[in-house]
Amino acid sequence: MSDFNERTQANLKTVLEETCRELPTGGDHETRKYIAEHLIEAARSGKTTLGELRR
Repeated sequence: MSDFNERTQANLKTVLEETCRELPTGGDHETRKYIAEHLIEAARSGKTTLGELRR
């Protein structure tokens, strides 16, 4: 994740937490990992704002 600037890293963490908060018990490790991988993929494709990552 060090490929991203501080703002993008913060946005990724925020959206991961928001998304997992909606899951029972905050999501298990595998679910959180799956979501994080998809968020990172989105960020690598240029979607780095909170709005873009939340879609």
